[in-house]
Amino acid sequence: MTAALARVPRAVLYRVFYRLPVKFRHRLVRLAVPKYIVGAVAVVWDADAPEPGRLLLLRQPPGRKWGLPAGLLRRAEPPVVGAARELAEESGVRLRPDQLAPAVPNAIVHAQGWVDMVFTARIPASGVELVVDGAEVYEAAWHPVDGLPTLTTNTARLLGLYGIGPRAAGGRGPAR
Repeated sequence: MTAALARVPRAVLYRVFYRLPVKFRHRLVRLAVPKYIVGAVAVVWDADAPEPGRLLLLRQPPGRKWGLPAGLLRRAEPPVVGAARELAEESGVRLRPDQLAPAVPNAIVHAQGWVDMVFTARIPASGVELVVDGAEVYEAAWHPVDGLPTLTTNTARLLGLYGIGPRAAGGRGPAR
């Protein structure tokens, strides 16, 4: 079979597909493509700390390891809004979405089926009061980058992609 003949069935399928109502095309696409859970993560640096800096970390249930402020996005919520919301809910740090900058890379696709949209901010730790609810978050604290506590596996992996922490391959991390 020649290459031209092999393209004919595909072209016919596309013509049929694009003649379907949009509602049905969306359903077909949803059946055929992988689905991801999308979350937002805030990497917050202490603007007052000397190099290499300090990060805001949270200790959450079961309470032995530390992680970043993060959570799932609500339906139709812009990722930067979700990151600001999760940061406020989990640590008491209230930032406007425009105070968070997209990390580079901004989207981290995990093989387990979720995507983290990562944002960074620099704020003076002396100017914020960390407030936790004791249920979802046990403790929030600033930790020096060169002396991080035991991190959750997901946090260690994510920070490692930016050259931070025990899984770092080098570099200084996301733009601050």
